[in-house]
Amino acid sequence: MTTTAVIPIKQLANAKQRLSGLLCAEERRDLFTAMVCDVLTAVEACVAVDNILVITDDPAVAELAGSFGAGVCPEPASPGLIEAVTRAGEQLAAQGVDTMMFIPGDVPLVSPEELDVVLEGFGQSGGPEFLIVPATDLGGSNCVLCSPPDCMSFAFGVDSFRKHLGIARDRGLNPVVAKLPFIGLDVDTPDDLKALIAIVEDSGTDASRYHTLRYLAQSGILARLYENNLETLAETGSN
Repeated sequence: MTTTAVIPIKQLANAKQRLSGLLCAEERRDLFTAMVCDVLTAVEACVAVDNILVITDDPAVAELAGSFGAGVCPEPASPGLIEAVTRAGEQLAAQGVDTMMFIPGDVPLVSPEELDVVLEGFGQSGGPEFLIVPATDLGGSNCVLCSPPDCMSFAFGVDSFRKHLGIARDRGLNPVVAKLPFIGLDVDTPDDLKALIAIVEDSGTDASRYHTLRYLAQSGILARLYENNLETLAETGSN
């Protein structure tokens, strides 16, 4: 069995626009870079993953991917996540790869242990298989496994988790759902950053293992995040 992890990353600059009320453009770029490093670190350390493929046209992303031993391929002519993952699945299937694992670059708490849970026993039924890890709110699709890699059509975007379940059933697949708290958290908003910190604290995990948490602390963003909370509480109390 061979498994390739596919990580589409459009660009580092201008990333995470929904954090622009809290972070400047440089901070958003550096935060996203740290998140991508966490994802690549976990995937590289997962023994069940044979190869990593990063889809990007950004030279900085390509250089970062190469430092983790990942292969790089350009984005398809038609832009968008759906097209990128679809094309990757077709190409991997043509190369004889058994399983494609899609994972985005903004799930910084992903760990090799959770990836082992996702991949254990997958793709060994002798027929097409589909597994999905939903976002915590059951809206997005934070990890998708396909065996063979081209067995699915994709519907990334709003409510993609439920859409993917419907597509899988329409294609005669029996979708498996794995709810995992660390992979389930993707970071787009200040509230997501607070949730990230809370999950790590509640789990007792060593925060220093994560590039993202080290960056949040060293940059002062972590302190700023909670200063804003205190200011809001003070304003509410004075009304």
